[in-house]
Amino acid sequence: MKSLALFATLLAVPGALSQASEYAQCGGIGWTGATACQSPFVCTELNSYYSQCLPGSPGATSSSASSTISSSSAPTPTPSGSLPRLGGVNTAGYDFSAATDGSFVDNSVSPPVSQYSHFASQGANLFRIPFAWSEMQPTLGGPLNQSFLSRYDATVNAALATGGYVIVDVHNYARLNGQIIGQGGPTNDQFASLWSLLAAHYASQSHVIFGVMNEPHDVPDLGAWATSVQAAVNAIRSAGATSQAILIPGSSWASAQALPTEAGPYLLKVTDPIGGTSKLLFDVHKYLDSDNSGTHADCVTNNVDVLTTLVNWLQQNGNRQAILSETGGGNTASCETDLGQELAYVKQAFPTLVGFSVWAAGAFDSTYILSVSPNPDGSDQPLWVDAVKPNLP
Repeated sequence: MKSLALFATLLAVPGALSQASEYAQCGGIGWTGATACQSPFVCTELNSYYSQCLPGSPGATSSSASSTISSSSAPTPTPSGSLPRLGGVNTAGYDFSAATDGSFVDNSVSPPVSQYSHFASQGANLFRIPFAWSEMQPTLGGPLNQSFLSRYDATVNAALATGGYVIVDVHNYARLNGQIIGQGGPTNDQFASLWSLLAAHYASQSHVIFGVMNEPHDVPDLGAWATSVQAAVNAIRSAGATSQAILIPGSSWASAQALPTEAGPYLLKVTDPIGGTSKLLFDVHKYLDSDNSGTHADCVTNNVDVLTTLVNWLQQNGNRQAILSETGGGNTASCETDLGQELAYVKQAFPTLVGFSVWAAGAFDSTYILSVSPNPDGSDQPLWVDAVKPNLP
């Protein structure tokens, strides 16, 4: 098993190796380390910010990146967003009430607040805290549940106290009780009502990021979904929350792979009432197991090809930005390698990819297949130590 901790250490020391090892970084804007690769690997440009040692032959371009090399030598302009490089973890628990059809069962659990300082002490500065719509707002168009909001606030405030950022995430899959927002289910006005109240509540918290909706899936009309997203964005800004970034999700479970060809072209038309698009970021997910479900302990890909395609699409369409708000794997050798390579790519693709949050800690214990929750003795899972921690900001 390759040690990702050692890999990260070598990356951090310019010139530590005369030749970069397999899958290591070998170039990109600002890179000062080795630019040649150990045979038979070839330094392949994936984007302006990141070149990587990939299988190939001297003088050849890796087929996985051939479509990403620009015909122009001019560097891509830097996106104008104000978020720093971010990296951290989902802290699950409140979302245990939400099923993938948007139905609700009252069994949420508060994530342990001690985890925020634990992870922050290692460099994490992003925490995604999902919740079920029906628990936050029991009646469509009605007031927020103040009892639940008090619990949720305690968690959000513990995370914010670390100095990091918090994604407030509605974990309802673009639907409520099986019916899709704006397409036979809750109306866009009812969806906007939720966001108006949440945004007013967090309007003074500049380190809150609004996650419009977790993992829309099986949405028949993507143009209509973009209209629903626009309603949420308008509601957030109208409520006075003008300093915060907003994450807008695509289709197919917020797939990073599907965004450029499915919902992305529609979501590009979503506008921000405060002007520009620098605070409208795409919310994408991508797992590393055989069916991209995040339900298997082993990983089969590092997703660099998929993320390279996404980065190119973002840069070619207004130089937009995205956050990989869900990714992860099991505590296995394959995932320690593949996830480490994926997150190294995300880190180097900043600012087009602002950062990541892995799935998941919080109320999951160490037996959960994708757990990065600390052990009872305070030690960390191998995946966190070897793959995540070296790639935190």
